[in-house]
Amino acid sequence: MCRSVADAATILTVIAGRDPLDNFTLAQPDVVPDYTKALRKDALKGVRLGIPRGFSPGNQNIIAAFNASVEIIRGLGATVIDPTDFPSLAEIRASGNETIVLDTDFKVDVNRYIDGLLEVPTGVKDLAGLIAFNSAHADEELVPPFWTDQSIFIASQNTTVNQAYFDALAADKDLGQTRGIDATLKMFNLDALLLPTSGASGPAAIAGYPLVTVPLGFQPANTTLSPAQPTRSMGPNQPFGVSFMGTAFSEFKLIGYAFAYEQATHNRLKQLAFPEAIPKTQLADIIGK
Repeated sequence: MCRSVADAATILTVIAGRDPLDNFTLAQPDVVPDYTKALRKDALKGVRLGIPRGFSPGNQNIIAAFNASVEIIRGLGATVIDPTDFPSLAEIRASGNETIVLDTDFKVDVNRYIDGLLEVPTGVKDLAGLIAFNSAHADEELVPPFWTDQSIFIASQNTTVNQAYFDALAADKDLGQTRGIDATLKMFNLDALLLPTSGASGPAAIAGYPLVTVPLGFQPANTTLSPAQPTRSMGPNQPFGVSFMGTAFSEFKLIGYAFAYEQATHNRLKQLAFPEAIPKTQLADIIGK
């Protein structure tokens, strides 16, 4: 989303707050902090972080870079407890609740989004209409090898907001929050959790808790390019990250931890984009005029 933690803090300060169209935001604190005030290079000093190794990826390059980052973080004054696995880890791995919630929410939210548009030239009114439009215009919408079927859309269309959906929501809250992130933070007296980004999104997503990711490293230049299925999961110089994960409304602290690590490493600059991909015009060039 952003090239730096400072950019992310600036954007979050602008977009955070209560939204009457999103009931989940109504539980947040009345006052939105200025997240840019969290940008301190010493933010990791005295902090206790835990590593839930159960969510580590299988890629050895990522694990090696992550382990090296742990030593850097310790050098910045943090205490790192390793491992600190979730009490609910095995149940999270076996659970299909995330898929149930994701598919159902996608259908509901896409329909709501389309319904709110002022004009839809295609005439599409809902997810079912979107699927039909894609089938009717397959040469433009279902382009091989990147996207040749609509199985995910169809699975979502076949869901309903029923008791199974509400049961899945409740199970996710229990596994991700109560017996997941919150239980782990309390059990080991932690301020936050530290883990490779490739394994971090799942537990944070089912909990609905914040996560901030910063660059950690890159795959070797001789890494084999994986096939498009529909996206490519691996390739030369592919970037990967490290994530700081916390409990509800802990964004301010997480931004500080991420900023301190980012400023100590500047990993993003260790593998630059192709010259053709580097922007020649910045916002300041436009706003200034």
